[in-house]
Amino acid sequence: MTNQEPRSCGPTVDVVARSVFRAEPTEVPIAAISVVPAAVPALLAFVAGYVDSCTFLAFTGLFVAQMTGSFVVAGSELVARNDGFLIKVLAIPIFFAAGVLTTIIVRALGSDSRRALVATLALEAALLAGLACADVSSGVTTVTSVAVLFDLSAMGVQSATVRLLLVQYGSTNVMTTNTTQLAIDLTDMLLASRRNPRDAVWRLSYKRARLALPRVAPIMLGFVAGTVAGGLAYTSIGLDGLVFAVGIVATLAIWAVKGSWLRR
Repeated sequence: MTNQEPRSCGPTVDVVARSVFRAEPTEVPIAAISVVPAAVPALLAFVAGYVDSCTFLAFTGLFVAQMTGSFVVAGSELVARNDGFLIKVLAIPIFFAAGVLTTIIVRALGSDSRRALVATLALEAALLAGLACADVSSGVTTVTSVAVLFDLSAMGVQSATVRLLLVQYGSTNVMTTNTTQLAIDLTDMLLASRRNPRDAVWRLSYKRARLALPRVAPIMLGFVAGTVAGGLAYTSIGLDGLVFAVGIVATLAIWAVKGSWLRR
């Protein structure tokens, strides 16, 4: 019986290990980048929070960086119609379409991860510039309705880019998942530190949590900082403040062009 125990424990640990790493994709996309500085997703999270804060204030509660809020807003607008009804309903299909376009670009470039990242970042910067350079003010008009769709598309591109190319990091748009993951990781580390260090299952939990924390925490901090900066910028100079977000993404795109650090 004792000789059989190690063999019986193997599959169990294997199953638990797969469970511990459940947040990781089962298959790495063909163009996924294996190494990228943590500052990149953190800056993208800052941009998402910044843009979301600006558009939320300017367009009576419109979320452009993530779709959970847009689903709620779109549903509530069907009952109590306010200004910007069409924009809020169109937010979902526009975001979806941007994700489709980004996937096509990444798949078309195949294994060239550097070009894929450059292309998607450049596309995001161009779309963000659509509202930043439209010379519109807050409030809902035909011009602003069209212009804000560019920002929606930009955030859809960013969300898909991170999912396709930066799979080792958390979402730069959706903080619900990141907050949950952070809670799990911190709890796992706390529990694992009090367990037998020779316990393979808890050792795996601790290792995973220790690796995940530096990837998720900076993104959350970046997003929060972005929401604060975006709110201050909007109250100071209005939607002209979006030029700052364009500048960040454009700089990242230029940096990626020269990024010899990129590898698969």
